[in-house]
Amino acid sequence: MVKSRRVQVLLILVVLSFLLIHFLPCSNNAHMEEKPSPVHILILSSWRSGSSFTGQIFSQHPSVFYLMEPAWHVWVKMYQNSAKVLHMAVRDLVRSVFLCDMSVFDAYMSSQKKKSDLFQWETSRALCSPPACDSFSRSDIITAGNCKTICGKYPFSKVEEACKTYSHVAIKEVRFFDLKVLYPLLTDPSLNLKIIHLVRDPRAVFRSRENTMADLKRDSNIVVGSQKTKGEMGPYNTMQVICKSHVEIYKAGSQAVPSFLKDRYLLVRYEDIVRDPLARAAQMYRFAELHFTPELQKWVHNITHGKGHGAQAFDIGSRDALRVSQAWRKTLPFQKIEKVQNVCKDAMDLLGYRLVQSEEEQKNMSLDLLFAQNSS
Repeated sequence: MVKSRRVQVLLILVVLSFLLIHFLPCSNNAHMEEKPSPVHILILSSWRSGSSFTGQIFSQHPSVFYLMEPAWHVWVKMYQNSAKVLHMAVRDLVRSVFLCDMSVFDAYMSSQKKKSDLFQWETSRALCSPPACDSFSRSDIITAGNCKTICGKYPFSKVEEACKTYSHVAIKEVRFFDLKVLYPLLTDPSLNLKIIHLVRDPRAVFRSRENTMADLKRDSNIVVGSQKTKGEMGPYNTMQVICKSHVEIYKAGSQAVPSFLKDRYLLVRYEDIVRDPLARAAQMYRFAELHFTPELQKWVHNITHGKGHGAQAFDIGSRDALRVSQAWRKTLPFQKIEKVQNVCKDAMDLLGYRLVQSEEEQKNMSLDLLFAQNSS
């Protein structure tokens, strides 16, 4: 009897040993092979600052799900409110998009919506390739024109389905004017948020805004109120608010930084991108934990060394990016430059843009108006 009991115990021990040897490593491997948590990238900028192009640097990456200005839908639906009042709704929408919960758009879009009802959907390579569209490969460089022609008829559900298949989710947004509004997202354990703060010389922004004023009218009304957009000073009132917001965002992101912002904020000047596109793209990819493939390096070079002028709103075709970035120096009257410098002086000093004191300085193209970037 005792002997049979011992045999039973031995058999149990043998079975337990077998189970431990064979199944514990499997569970460890399963744990090790868990899908890494997605990286969330917010390109924070303002209108006419090179943000559509910068967004494309991320959109064309095969590991990135990208949306351009999803909060456009919030502002269109709630246009009677101020930008400050709309901050919370915009933040909530951005958080939902980062988590690939596209039901957030139900509040702003028709119940019969299609993928093509999403603002600027065709600028997202992820919405032009599987599973959102079967006509292109994920590794293709896809132009908005080609995508719009072929991929528009898919259901809206494909947006969420596609989002969930990517390791990185990137959003370009121009509707935040205060970094502190984003603190709840930066401390949210379900997000791994990194912020790229893209700025551009206010004089170049002003000149570009003049060329696209009709496209920006509703947004300008929300930024400063419809009364302040009227008259000769209207455009300068808008620039003043934009420049002030850049100052506040930069200070919050780089001076006396809270611990949760450490290594999560990167200032990028558009002028630095166009002067050395490959180096700056590489810097942004490193920050976002992305690999800069040879195909993307070639695309970045080609898109910044074309012959286009980039005059249309949201135009992201090939252009001579360096020449376009300096066009204001030849075309903007000095009287307007003085006014822009007056309302944006703090931002220009802080971000490294040299003021011009005369029309001669303005048109002297050998005079560099970009100071070395602050290392803080």
